[in-house]
Amino acid sequence: MKQTLLLLSGLLCDETVWADIPERLADTADVRIISFRGFSSISAMAAHALTQAPERFALAGHSMGGRVALEVVRLAPQRVSGLALLNTGVHPVRDGEPQSRERLLRLAFDHGMTALAAQWLPPMMAAGARSAELMPRLTAMIERSSADSYAGQITALLNRPEAFSVLPTITVPTLLLSGSEDTWSPVSQHETMRRRIPHATLFEIHGAGHMAPAERPDAVAVALREWLASIQGTRQ
Repeated sequence: MKQTLLLLSGLLCDETVWADIPERLADTADVRIISFRGFSSISAMAAHALTQAPERFALAGHSMGGRVALEVVRLAPQRVSGLALLNTGVHPVRDGEPQSRERLLRLAFDHGMTALAAQWLPPMMAAGARSAELMPRLTAMIERSSADSYAGQITALLNRPEAFSVLPTITVPTLLLSGSEDTWSPVSQHETMRRRIPHATLFEIHGAGHMAPAERPDAVAVALREWLASIQGTRQ
């Protein structure tokens, strides 16, 4: 019987960032993608994900979606059979973060989402992943959001729940994943989380940045497949 796998999208992201993953896992998981356009609270995002989920499910969150996944674990740990955290973190708001996010938000309101995409996307991605095929797809994804929706998600991130204390409570198979060129949520950040989670594994995707599921879907799918197999093994 296939496991249900929820894929939670990050800031300004929708199914596009996960688009090449479901078919790669179709033989082992019933994959559902959840995005959070229109939300302004991590807790509300987590509650929404729980309403979309069956009683028991595996859960993977990318970037902001990783924060949401940890809040799901806090709210309903008994429903989560496995946890994957991709390109994310548990640190509180850092010095300068509100100001840097405000600058990007002002750009979105003053010049539009296309201008935001042009400034926001390239630094997050590995140079080799900025292909003529992928960049227009991700730009179009951002253009589908509005500045108001972006503002709501920024509010959610700047008021994010404390998450560090959740890590030692996680008892299910856990995958931590980041790209070797992710400067926003580097591998070292995930290693710090790994040391706090019992039985967690860390997977580094070489040649990927912060958008690893879109940049290197082949490698990400391999990591997710191994993790799903470990969940299945704990059931037997």
